[in-house]
Amino acid sequence: MTSIGTGYDLSASTYSPDGRIFQVEYANKAVENSGTAIGLRVKDGVVLAVEKLVHSKLLVPETNRRIQTIDRHIGLASSGLLADGRHLANRARDEAANYIDTWRAPAPLKELVDRVGGYIQAYTLYSSVRPFGCSTILGGFDKTGPALYVIEPSGISYGYHGAAIGKGRQLAKTELEKLKLAELSAREAVFEAARIIYLVHEDAKEKEFELEMSWIGDETNGIHRPVPKDLFVEAEQKAKESLENFE
Repeated sequence: MTSIGTGYDLSASTYSPDGRIFQVEYANKAVENSGTAIGLRVKDGVVLAVEKLVHSKLLVPETNRRIQTIDRHIGLASSGLLADGRHLANRARDEAANYIDTWRAPAPLKELVDRVGGYIQAYTLYSSVRPFGCSTILGGFDKTGPALYVIEPSGISYGYHGAAIGKGRQLAKTELEKLKLAELSAREAVFEAARIIYLVHEDAKEKEFELEMSWIGDETNGIHRPVPKDLFVEAEQKAKESLENFE
């Protein structure tokens, strides 16, 4: 059987003879062609980091961010089509607000992931729409502690200790597996996240990029925030030094 679409890729609601939905696979390919995003779930929080590829020197730094806040205690990092990622972030905010309206309590991350995953999966069922060309990493911190999930373009979600999506995910996963994540603090995880992003960027020999990082946990009183400037600069500096030593 052929491995290319040949007519079976015209609609997200059509299976190929060997049981594949090519439109979903194309959506995954859009993620694989995008910058790397990683998430680290450690003993006292979650750290998110993104390699945001800069396609033009004319772009204003720190715009079109790929890390966004969903609720006070939840952050989202996306890889793939930027507009799709922004739409899903807005949908996740709506779901978080609806949960608060209904239950008068902040949404647990697992509940939010299930709702957003169901929404994404609905876009693989109908011929009038297309699957979302992005994967998202959601990190949260509540009374049960830190949590980290990935939602893929198919709508399926997984819980992780350390997750990587995007172009450099294989190398990033290899590096994450070397870490004792359950023993790391969020502050230490910031340095590791910066090092891994710089390493995968150097490996891909891509053009310029901008590092984005946020964290949530004991250090931030359970509120999702960007990594403080002084810590961010120090982490970047150490990442560059480790890259020089690696070479």
